[in-house]
Amino acid sequence: MRFLSSALLVLFFAAAPAGHAGETAATWQTEWERALQGARKEGQVVLYASAAFEALFREFQKDYPEIKVVFIPGSARDGTQRIIAERRAGKYLADLYIGGATTGYTVLYKGKLVDPVKDALILPEVTDTSKWWQGNHHYLDDEEKYVFAFNAELQPYFSYNTKLVNPKEFKSFRDFLNSKWKGRQVMFDPRLAGAAAPLRFIYHHSELGPSFLRRLFSEMDIPYSRDYRQLGDWLSVGKYSIVLFTDAQRIDLDIAKRQGLPVDWFGPATFKEGAILGSASGNLGLINRAPHPQAARVAINWLLSRKGQIHYQRIFQKPDSRRIDIPKDDVPAFSKRTEGVAYALTEKREWMDMKPIYDLIQESWKGGR
Repeated sequence: MRFLSSALLVLFFAAAPAGHAGETAATWQTEWERALQGARKEGQVVLYASAAFEALFREFQKDYPEIKVVFIPGSARDGTQRIIAERRAGKYLADLYIGGATTGYTVLYKGKLVDPVKDALILPEVTDTSKWWQGNHHYLDDEEKYVFAFNAELQPYFSYNTKLVNPKEFKSFRDFLNSKWKGRQVMFDPRLAGAAAPLRFIYHHSELGPSFLRRLFSEMDIPYSRDYRQLGDWLSVGKYSIVLFTDAQRIDLDIAKRQGLPVDWFGPATFKEGAILGSASGNLGLINRAPHPQAARVAINWLLSRKGQIHYQRIFQKPDSRRIDIPKDDVPAFSKRTEGVAYALTEKREWMDMKPIYDLIQESWKGGR
């Protein structure tokens, strides 16, 4: 990873414009060597991310044993609150954030707590946008350089009990408004971050929009829970027929299904309005005033490299990395992007403001109860 093979260098020079190949290669190689030398002197990188990323960065540690990974586990919300609290105390301890899109955009970017990830990209295999889905790098922020989304997985947010629901009856999201499902649907608390992606999708959809959500929340008598395990249990035993706005894997439905319990989720081609793609926790921010800036650059390039993203997919066993030059055999069918489906990326910067949606939900509850 630290040095490209001679064969790869030959390919790189052949692809570079005539007269500039040597200059271009020398530029990135010099910059990379400078980052490596600086990272060795700094000796560590401090990462704020969910606990699952600790296993991923153990692979980084194998490649760069001289750069110690100081891992601060926690949710995106916990991590950013900690960063803010540290700064109020005059402490600048964090180098990198990896976590949810909403927090990355609304707290880190809007709070001016990040430097451009774009400026930290060095390796040609990372900067080459042809290696990435749709031929570009996807940033969440308005300036398209601060918060990098490296994941784009299909997210099954709508699930059902197979003994109580015939999935063939569902061809549109509007079928959730059928009176036969009144009181028979349940959801994760829609005001919490875990439900943000499907709410954004519906609220901004030209064929659904606020009017659909208003009817759903005011007419259908849908209770909610803040306990993911409880939602999975309720669906498995048939207390409720349908779970809305909740990632099937987060409530362990993939495990329940393998165990033979009567649960499943609506596939990407079910609803005529399309399917939801999300970055989940696959969003990267470079914290400004980072204490170990060169180590952070090395870690960023490793994470976004082909090798780093292969490890990411393998260890998390769900994401569909935006890198398209890596195997996808380990991406489960329910989260893998497929051709011929109308996908909507929910982490659009113009969709990030959740306040109008939360206000609508509160108003609908008041009017319907």
